Amino acid sequence: MTTKRTLDLDALLSEDSTFYGDLFAHVVEWQGTMYLEDGLHRALRAALQQRPVLHARVLVL
Repeated sequence: MTTKRTLDLDALLSEDSTFYGDLFAHVVEWQGTMYLEDGLHRALRAALQQRPVLHARVLVL
């Protein structure tokens, strides 16, 4: 489940979108549901490349 309402596809799919950022997506698990807090461009790229795995840091609350 994502936490953003809108997507800027130009920013999400740019070649250098992770150049200065973290290598892992950030996920928060709360009451059994995982929320994608940051790293939507990583999840989108993985989905477009049909990769079933996304590496992420998970904070369990």
